Amino acid sequence: MKQWQLFIAFFRVGMLGYGGGPSSIPLVQKEVVEKYGWMNDEEFANVLALGNSLPGPIATKMAGYIGYRVSGIIGMINAVLATIVPTILIMIVLLTFLSSMSDQPWVNGMTQAVVPVVGVMLAVLTYQFLKNAQGGLGWILMIILAVVSLLLIEWIGLHPGILIAFLLLYALLKPEKKEEDSNKSKVPQKEGQS
Repeated sequence: MKQWQLFIAFFRVGMLGYGGGPSSIPLVQKEVVEKYGWMNDEEFANVLALGNSLPGPIATKMAGYIGYRVSGIIGMINAVLATIVPTILIMIVLLTFLSSMSDQPWVNGMTQAVVPVVGVMLAVLTYQFLKNAQGGLGWILMIILAVVSLLLIEWIGLHPGILIAFLLLYALLKPEKKEEDSNKSKVPQKEGQS
C-alpha cells in the first residue's frame, strides 16, 4: 500500500510540476506533509534546505530521500521513477512530434518563441539565487563573488565545477574565528582592575 501511495504522490508531482524544481516543491509538500503525513513542516523544511545545497534536480533528490525514509531502498527507487517517468514520456512524445513536423514554419516559430520565456525564467532564478546569497553574505561580498565568478567563467573560460569545488574547499578549510578572542572580552574582571 505504501509503495502505491509513494508512486501516486510523486507521479502527481512529476505530472503537475511544470516549470521545474521550484514549481514542484509546493506539490511535494502537499503530498508528503498534508495528504500522507509522512513528515511535518519542520522536517520538510530541513529536507528542502539540504536538497537545495546538493547538486542535481531538487524534485528527484527529495523524492529519493522521502521514498527511502518512508519505505527503504524500494521506496526510494519507486519515488524517483514516479518523479522522472512522466517527464521522460512527455519529452519522447513531444520531441518525436516536433522532429516529424520540423519543416513546418509554425514549429520553428514555436521553438523560437520559447527561447525568451526560458531566458526570463533563468533571469528570475538568477535573481532569487543572488537574493539568497545576499542574505548569507551581505551585498558587498555577494556582488564581488558574482563579478569575479562571471569574469572567471565567461572571459577566462574556467569550468564552473572547478570554481564551485574551490569555493567549497575554501568554506571547509577556512580558519574560523577563535572563540577565545570573543570570550576574553566577556571575562569579568576582578575588583580593582579596569
